[in-house]
Amino acid sequence: MSLNWRIALLAAAVGLYAGGRGAWVWQASEYGRQLADQAAGYVRQLADKEQTYHREREEAAAAALDQLAKQQTQRQALEVRLQEQGKTHWQEMNDAQKTQARLRDRLATADLRLSVLVDAGAFAAQGCDGGVRETAGTGGLVHGAVRAQLDPAHAQRIIAITDDGDRGLLALTACQAYVKAISSP
Repeated sequence: MSLNWRIALLAAAVGLYAGGRGAWVWQASEYGRQLADQAAGYVRQLADKEQTYHREREEAAAAALDQLAKQQTQRQALEVRLQEQGKTHWQEMNDAQKTQARLRDRLATADLRLSVLVDAGAFAAQGCDGGVRETAGTGGLVHGAVRAQLDPAHAQRIIAITDDGDRGLLALTACQAYVKAISSP
């Protein structure tokens, strides 16, 4: 009985060892699988976060490029408008200079005379009537207002002053148009 007892004990020990070893291997395998699943999930989360980050960065870069393109388009449109305004201003200044030059030439050749209105009451009170009267209108019998002709040199100086004034007004208009163009969206 002693031999049977030993065989039974040995069989029980081998069975316990085999069962324990099998349980141990199964548990290690299951635990390894769980760790692998957990690691794979963590890697997927990192990959998803990285993809999300890259997508957000790409979207931000695309938005910045779109904004830059829009600003460049607006700037080019503004430059075109400013060039057109510059050409218009240059043409207006050129036309004003030509008009003033023609007026100076006409004054210099005595083709044109400048005259001013004179208060007839002041001349009558002083007892002189040296002014030139305007011609009466076709429908009236009353003579026009008394006018005095200016000396051509004085007329030239007046034309020069009005020329400077015209240029100043044209320059002011151009500056105002420029400020309005760059301040409006």
